[in-house]
Amino acid sequence: MLTKQDLCSMALLKLGEKPLVSLNADSASAQLSRTLYDTTLDSLLSMHPWRFATQYFIIEKNQNNEFIIPTNVLRILHCSGRVIGNQIFSNAKTVKILAVVKVAADCFPSYFVSLAATKLAIEFCIPLTGNQQNLRTLIGLYESEFQNAKFIDSTTDINSGMNHFALIDARF
Repeated sequence: MLTKQDLCSMALLKLGEKPLVSLNADSASAQLSRTLYDTTLDSLLSMHPWRFATQYFIIEKNQNNEFIIPTNVLRILHCSGRVIGNQIFSNAKTVKILAVVKVAADCFPSYFVSLAATKLAIEFCIPLTGNQQNLRTLIGLYESEFQNAKFIDSTTDINSGMNHFALIDARF
């Protein structure tokens, strides 16, 4: 089971640093991990409609007659109402949204784990090492991993919709 500490340790190893003993340790790497992990991962998850982080919601009005966006939503991909702030405005009784949501590290697929560790390493690089060359190398690695992860994610659809397509069935 992958943890926040594991991902931060992987990032530190990519920088040539020692892995974390504890996230609560009194070290620069532990403090950076505590400070930057959540915002960095939320940002990375928001950058692409990752299939493993996409969720469908049907939202009903609350007691104040408002549609409130769930707190775990990072990015709305599609909405049947108008989004303003953390609310959705619609005359309907319910609204439907497709959104990218926060996902725990233990739910990350393997192609995303390395990408997340590299993104964290980029964030940790200058405060820990001050090395601009390492930063440039990590950015190049990140760009390559990001493209690969997007490709893998986009090709993992289990139901391609082509199971009973008449033209294909006729060929076989």
